[in-house]
Amino acid sequence: MQLRTKFILLIGLVIGCSYGVTFYRTSGFQEELVVEQATNQAKMLFHQIRLTRQWVADHDGLFFMKGPGVENNPFLLQGEIRDEQGNSLVKRNPAMVTRELSAYAAREGVGQFNVTSLKPVNPANAPDPFERRALLAFERGAEEEVEIEKIAGRYRLRYMAPLKVDSHCLECHGDQGYGVGDIRGGMNVTIPMDLAFAEIRTNNRMLLNIALATMAMVALAIFFLFEVLVAKRLKILAREMDRYPDRRPPETSLSPEENDEIGALARHYRELCQRLERSQLELDATREQVFQGEKQAALGRLVAGISHEINNPLGGMQNCIQTMKRSMDQPELQLRYLDLLGQGVDRIKGTVRQLLNISRKEPLELRRGKVDEMIRECLELTCMGRKNLTLDLHLDLPESLLVGMEALRQVVMNLVGNAVQAMGEGPGILRAASRIENDRLLVEIADTGPGIAPEHLGKIFEPFFTTKEVGEGTGLGLSVSHSLVTQMGGELRVRNGEEGGAVFTVNLPLSKDDEPGKERPS
Repeated sequence: MQLRTKFILLIGLVIGCSYGVTFYRTSGFQEELVVEQATNQAKMLFHQIRLTRQWVADHDGLFFMKGPGVENNPFLLQGEIRDEQGNSLVKRNPAMVTRELSAYAAREGVGQFNVTSLKPVNPANAPDPFERRALLAFERGAEEEVEIEKIAGRYRLRYMAPLKVDSHCLECHGDQGYGVGDIRGGMNVTIPMDLAFAEIRTNNRMLLNIALATMAMVALAIFFLFEVLVAKRLKILAREMDRYPDRRPPETSLSPEENDEIGALARHYRELCQRLERSQLELDATREQVFQGEKQAALGRLVAGISHEINNPLGGMQNCIQTMKRSMDQPELQLRYLDLLGQGVDRIKGTVRQLLNISRKEPLELRRGKVDEMIRECLELTCMGRKNLTLDLHLDLPESLLVGMEALRQVVMNLVGNAVQAMGEGPGILRAASRIENDRLLVEIADTGPGIAPEHLGKIFEPFFTTKEVGEGTGLGLSVSHSLVTQMGGELRVRNGEEGGAVFTVNLPLSKDDEPGKERPS
């Protein structure tokens, strides 16, 4: 998953959670506000009805002319009287006024109200479950009770407060044992809430739509801003990284804005490239010094072995010169000794040429050369003075090949030198083989020495690792050889032979490019 997608999803999740909490709290706040407003409305209606009841009680009830719909109240002791003209008048006490006003309010849809008691005189005023719970709570000291009910899919708020007995109430309820200040019952006010809750749902849908639209706009804004300010600039930086080191990063900024984090990253990348290039130059110089040092060390070891190869012809040449001095009058003898002097000079010249080839400092490059002849030269130089050493040669290469000749010469010199040292002064067999398999050059150097301990097989190519005595080896020969072979794109492997001794195999790819002097990337 791309960083841009993760970033947008994370921001969307944060915004979604924030809007979810806000939406939930706003919805609850709306409901609380509506319930509070409805409760205040119910309280106002309660007090208006209570004052109306008070007014009726203060005037000892209201009398109306008896007629259809205006009947006598059977629960009043003096519910009907006659005036001087003989008209029948029926009395309306506060409870009956409250009930009739509630009926009017219900027809108008503005709410309902009624009085009730745990000891009702009129059975019609018996409490329902909510009213009973409220009346019991009033007896325990509660001031009011509020509840939201849902009946037949419709919501309503019910508010109930206690009604206390005053002096005017004793006229009708005194015989029930009530005193002034006692709770006679309570009045319940019911307010319909369907319209209010419908408005809440409408507001919630509007808030949800606003939240979704806001999240979509924020996501689009983040997408485009991330693309312009982050993703595009990171792609430029990644492209420059992919091109390095074939193409160095530009000196100018890879980022249009250097002061932000990506600009700082681009600046650090350029500085890293510069440090890498400096380190590479230092590493190349150090590696070249190590290679040349190891080559000179190998050359120094050869000097002791070939000194007699130079001293012997020099001694013979000196004898020839002394004889020629004594035989100045013998021309034939002079000519014969001159031929011997020429042979000695050629022998010394060949030895010096081989030494120069070994010590020559050349870059790692491909050039045509006779690999088998080079291997013979290395064997001849390294094995000089070893009369008890037998060479077993299987050199089967063509006339010339396009390889890293000088690097391969140093590798062969190191391997042959190690093989000669491993066999010591006793008799031994040094086997050298060369062949081509599957377009690859294989060179094997094997000895009949003690071989390599199994625990050392994985370490012998490490720098400075040696099993020789102090002063007999630097521990760099095999490491340098391994590095050279790796630079040429090949492999240097080692194993112990079946009959003893160590077997080193150089496996190099053969170049099909006949252009001499073309450097191989290192």
